[in-house]
Amino acid sequence: MNTNLYDPFKNFDFLYKNCFLSGKTFQSEVVQIPLIPKWLMDLAGLTGEERIQFLDETIRTYNSLIIPINSEVNEQFLTPLEDTIKRAFTNGFESVMALPEQDLFNWIGKFLYGFIYTEMHAALRKEMTAHGLNMSQSLMMKFANLNFMLQNLYTNVVFEEFSPWSIVIVKLEDVETPFSFRDEINTLTFSIKMKDFGIIACMQDNGTNKRYHKNIVEEVEGKALTAEQFEELSARFYYSAYLFNRLPEYTFMPVDGTIYIEDMPLRGNMTKPLFDVWQNKTYGQVLENFWKPWGYVLFEIIKNPDQPMSFFENPNLPVAG
Repeated sequence: MNTNLYDPFKNFDFLYKNCFLSGKTFQSEVVQIPLIPKWLMDLAGLTGEERIQFLDETIRTYNSLIIPINSEVNEQFLTPLEDTIKRAFTNGFESVMALPEQDLFNWIGKFLYGFIYTEMHAALRKEMTAHGLNMSQSLMMKFANLNFMLQNLYTNVVFEEFSPWSIVIVKLEDVETPFSFRDEINTLTFSIKMKDFGIIACMQDNGTNKRYHKNIVEEVEGKALTAEQFEELSARFYYSAYLFNRLPEYTFMPVDGTIYIEDMPLRGNMTKPLFDVWQNKTYGQVLENFWKPWGYVLFEIIKNPDQPMSFFENPNLPVAG
């Protein structure tokens, strides 16, 4: 069905000629904006010369990362969103908590999809195919669905009685937490921390990861977390996003100028659980990476294989296999 939503994966439209969100093709209307907003770098005290490594092993500075956007879409829709997020991030935890989750989804999604766009551009520049990137059809579908959903920024797109995301916002004990972010493109998982707040988001799981970790999410509600606790909580979401064994599917229904997105049942005809079996050793390896600043090694973390190391009084870990 023709929904009039822009699909950049149809023709691998990642050449910086068209708007990355709307696909508008008039070159004169396309401007290049920073992938990492200047306001965020200023707030975080960054110079822009910080470096990040991409999948093709190139290393680039924050300042060099740009994405193309239609000037009208940027001015009328994206800039107001950036201003909203900037105010909340500047004010800290309480203001971030007050944000509509869809605003956070749009901002995080734009941020994460910007990295996907940059990775895809690098692949095309090197004349690599999707197969060369080990990009499956299911992964392209996941990325395309994220792009479709982000188009709610500038057109009438409605999520019909569901939210495609899991978002957790926590208060941090250190009110001067240095800025850092982490992402995992394959699972569309993202986390960010700064000042007195941290955010963890799974961008296309229909809330399943948050329900999976319901006990620990309820345990930390209203509490200020230490840096180690936030990284531990993040590690759980990144690992469970890896264990999540469904590819969410959606129907897109245009009605009177509005496109309604409905989620298809995740269970479908499958009888196996939504998540593969939790393995404490694998989880320990994830934790080792997240706790690298403190030097904890896997041997310490899973010294007791049935009860991995935790900084929470009630760890509330999923049942391991």
